[in-house]
Amino acid sequence: MDFNSGLSSTQLDVLQEIGNIGAGNAATSMSKLLNKKIDMHVPSVKIIAFDEVMDMIGGPENLIVAILIRIQGNAPGTVFFILTVPEAENLVRQITSDSQFRLFGDQPPSELAISALQEVGNILAGSYLSALSDFTRINMQPSVPSLSIDMAGAILTVGLLELSQVMDYAIIIDTTINEMETSNGVNGKFFLLPDPESFDQIFESLGISNHE
Repeated sequence: MDFNSGLSSTQLDVLQEIGNIGAGNAATSMSKLLNKKIDMHVPSVKIIAFDEVMDMIGGPENLIVAILIRIQGNAPGTVFFILTVPEAENLVRQITSDSQFRLFGDQPPSELAISALQEVGNILAGSYLSALSDFTRINMQPSVPSLSIDMAGAILTVGLLELSQVMDYAIIIDTTINEMETSNGVNGKFFLLPDPESFDQIFESLGISNHE
């Protein structure tokens, strides 16, 4: 079942607008972090069935970099920001100016690299949640991010299994990060997984109540 078919174009536009506002706020913060002009945009926002989530990131055996953040406040939930290994390496290179950085080199990733990726996750989560809070008037705050580098199945299965027993859908915000002077972009996927009691609350606050 395609959740999006149950939403009107206006309702999908609201989700897209929230994503774009969040991306705009995130671009400002990322520009300060990198000390260079950063452009971010959201090519699409989708609501997909849980069984499609793994396919969107290349299958359960695909090696990914995942930043996990718990949503605290009046509408708790979980956020994953998912990057491929090359995209994560690209981001770290931009942030640290270490053009030779590799996640899987002779040495384990430095604390600086881990911190850089966590900070990106923190910026994105804070920006998107701030935009969502403004639209819904619901208090939502990000926790301290944690980082995992593993096969998608190992990272996502536990959390998704718990949620999929009581929910059927996840909100996916495609996120593109570009340096203004180059075409050297990073494409990540931002998965917003509200807890079951939060899902209805968020959508009703957005005037979207026909998702069942």
